[in-house]
Amino acid sequence: MSAVAAFATAQPTPADAPATLGIALTTQLAGQSALLPAGVLALLVSLHRAVEPERQRRLQARRERQAFFDGGGLPDFRTDTAAIRNDDWRVAAIPEALQDRRVEITGPTDPKMVINALNSGAKVFMADFEDSTAPAWRNLLAGQQALIGAVRGDLTHTGPSVDGKPGKQYALRPLAEQAVLIVRPRGWHLDEKHVRIDGQPLAGGLFDAAVFAFHNARTLMCRQRGPYFYLPKLQSMEEAALWETALSHIEGMLGLPHGQIKVTVLIETLPAVFEMDEILHALRDRIVGLNCGRWDYIFSYIKTFRKHADKVLPERGQVTMTQPFLKAYSELLIQTCHRRGAHAMGGMAAQIPINHDAAANEQAMARVRADKLREVTAGHDGTWVAHPALIPVAQAIFDAHMPGPNQHAVLRRDVRVGRDELIAAPTGTITRAGFEGNVEVCVRYLAAWLDGNGCVPIHHLMEDAATAEISRSQLWQWLHVPGQHLDDGTAIDLPLLDATLAALPAKLGDSSALPGGARIEEAIGLLAELSRRDELTDFLTLPAYDRLA
Repeated sequence: MSAVAAFATAQPTPADAPATLGIALTTQLAGQSALLPAGVLALLVSLHRAVEPERQRRLQARRERQAFFDGGGLPDFRTDTAAIRNDDWRVAAIPEALQDRRVEITGPTDPKMVINALNSGAKVFMADFEDSTAPAWRNLLAGQQALIGAVRGDLTHTGPSVDGKPGKQYALRPLAEQAVLIVRPRGWHLDEKHVRIDGQPLAGGLFDAAVFAFHNARTLMCRQRGPYFYLPKLQSMEEAALWETALSHIEGMLGLPHGQIKVTVLIETLPAVFEMDEILHALRDRIVGLNCGRWDYIFSYIKTFRKHADKVLPERGQVTMTQPFLKAYSELLIQTCHRRGAHAMGGMAAQIPINHDAAANEQAMARVRADKLREVTAGHDGTWVAHPALIPVAQAIFDAHMPGPNQHAVLRRDVRVGRDELIAAPTGTITRAGFEGNVEVCVRYLAAWLDGNGCVPIHHLMEDAATAEISRSQLWQWLHVPGQHLDDGTAIDLPLLDATLAALPAKLGDSSALPGGARIEEAIGLLAELSRRDELTDFLTLPAYDRLA
């Protein structure tokens, strides 16, 4: 049995060994000691002690800023950093391997996904420990082991046998034919409860980044392919500076040159869009671009304005990138990045091919083509897709309109975006189908997540934590901001939610065929509980994490 299979099937055993170097692993799985040897543990201890006090200060600053918004305050550009925005400076040179990123595919870190994504024909594969991975301990260890095998070049996977016939074999293509690997660690808000240092949980993102770098950095550096990371959920330049501290510390501990680790930052929170110059500046020795993380950005808009009656968004399907506040966000990101010599990456196309309905599939692909055409003509340097079948669709659009490796020369001096454009709420409606759709997506995703699956196809869209968060936070806001109604006049209240939840199991039918189907009732109960709370829970994955092994 491979180490990956061992992580996936072994049962936890009590961690009765004494803590070493101030570190304790609360769960033990087969194969764990080889992945987390003494050198990794020493790196984690050193990194935690260097970063944790400031991480806690940054998380407290988030709470204080949200209290300001809850009291009626509005986000805006900072006065104390005007000099950074006004001065002329550029980020460090972008490595050759990252010059052309016209199509990137994203997904979780299981071996089959890693192999298929690296072989997919995309320029980049973002291996995701955050929104696409339920952070059960076995998933995290198996994901790290899969990435070690991918970097080493010997990762394989055997599919399940069918009718007594051997399962399909998966193997990597030669390196020159593979996508460039970028790893997304978890955000600052997420703990890794299985690793405690000096009695405190380690930051989940530090575990993800440090373990990957320890095992793979030297090989990637020799190949001029990294290591590279995507940094999620930042809200300020100080949080970016904290990643600079952490990554510089990893480089120092592993004997890497300063700036060897390169990063792309997702602009997926509303506060961060007002500090894009500052975030680029804080990471200027290693950052290569910013990305329009559109789904989390919509979630952040809802969360930021959760108590603002004049900023309640319509149902999710009506909040598209053509809405003025999202168009402003996208174009300001392009302008900011290209002024500083950085990539401006576009957002995710979450569609999945509809193989049984050619007409519906063509409609879905037409939406993808229109979205990618909007991105490339606006000046984006690349885009994301969630399914391999969308790669040729997106690439054809970018190839036709972006003959070079990127569009840094498109400076978008015509863009004039201020605070009001970035926070303007779109008009729209909340239909009964939209309300019920939010309930279904949230319950089905949460059930799958609790069962260990962080990336779930629902109604021909690839749903991850970000899209589930839109659904969950919209439900809370519609229920708690007075005066919200469906477009047929029905009041949005707890009886409506309860009735929708009660009807859902019958609507879903045989739940055994659904990812996490055995946990549907648990997911319904958790959504009902979170929706009733007086305050919007910051992240769905925080209370749900307590239920993961």
